[in-house]
Amino acid sequence: MNRISLTLMLAATLAATIGCSSKNYVRQQTTPLINKTNELDDLTAKNSKEIKDVDQRAQAGIQGVQTRAAEVDQKALAAGKQADEAQTSANNATTRVDTLTNTVVNLDNYRSVADTSVLFGFNKDNLTKQGKEELDQLATSVSSTKGYIITVEGGTDSVGPSDYNYDLSQRRANSVIQYLASEKQIPAHKIYLVGLGKDKPVESNKTSEGRKKNRRVDVHLMTNTTGTAPAQAPNTTPAPTANNNPPSSM
Repeated sequence: MNRISLTLMLAATLAATIGCSSKNYVRQQTTPLINKTNELDDLTAKNSKEIKDVDQRAQAGIQGVQTRAAEVDQKALAAGKQADEAQTSANNATTRVDTLTNTVVNLDNYRSVADTSVLFGFNKDNLTKQGKEELDQLATSVSSTKGYIITVEGGTDSVGPSDYNYDLSQRRANSVIQYLASEKQIPAHKIYLVGLGKDKPVESNKTSEGRKKNRRVDVHLMTNTTGTAPAQAPNTTPAPTANNNPPSSM
């Protein structure tokens, strides 16, 4: 009986020893594999991060190039627009010269009977009380003048773009024409409108007093000794009639 128990104890001890040895062996074999796998996972994560960073930089670079290209396109469009505007202004200037020259073909046959200058406020086209009084005084000579015409020449100072000043001079001249037609019953076909802008200053625009005198409309009552109306050039802009809306105050 004692021999059997001893044998069983030896067998159990041997089995336990063999089991521990097997576990140690397995652990020794698998540990390097697990460590290598962890290293590979870390390397993969690092590579993924680097690839993402490179992609972000590439996208940022592409976006930057596209933005600069768009800015270049906008500048090119702006330059083209400025060139077109410059050409338009040049064409308008040429047209104005032709109009000033050919408004009345035989104007040389006329002599001045009376004239006045109506002054306007800065950037204004409405008549002042003094301006109306000046026109009232000139109109008193109309009834005694045979074969007459009235020329109305609008002017501005040098402040602002030429195109705007030319339009402003036209509006100022229109104010005078509206007053003469509606208040003094002067027929529209007797009035000739010439818009001058800042092309014909009477004083230097370098001083405030000079600019004030250039914000004007010159009105000339003229007569033809032959008693006939002047021949009007084909491109002449007709004077507005009395039923036109008066210009608004600027």
